This record gives sequence, structure tokens and C-alpha cells, in this order.
Amino acid sequence: MNWKEHISSDPAIMFGKMVINGTRIPVELILEKLASDYSFDDLKKAYPRITTGDIQACLLFAADNTKHEKTLAVA
Repeated sequence: MNWKEHISSDPAIMFGKMVINGTRIPVELILEKLASDYSFDDLKKAYPRITTGDIQACLLFAADNTKHEKTLAVA
């Protein structure tokens, strides 16, 4: 799956935050809800316009972005 098919950024929508296409639902909100023990079904009930693929795309977006992070060790 290519997360770019489900997620986009537009300066006119949510100040350019990454959102699920066709919505004003930020990716960060979905990730926070997943971290707070929401299930995919819980998210789809709370936000009926999103799909399982949209939620998976949010996770792939997060994974892809952490791959390219540079980490410095602090002693």
C-alpha cells in the first residue's frame, strides 16, 4: 500500500497538516487515538468517512517518517 494514495497536505486545509484525503481528519489524531487503545472499528464508528485502508495508511506514514529520522545520542 502507498500511504500517499490516502493522505495529503494542503495549506488551505488544517493549516497544511497531513490529513486523510477528502476529510479534515489529521493523521496525528488517528495515531493518537490508536495509541490511546482505540481499535480500527472504534475509529471507523467515530469517523464514518474513513476506511481501514486510511487507518493503515496513517500507520505506514508514521513508519515511513521514522525511517528517515536522524537520531543523536545524548549522554
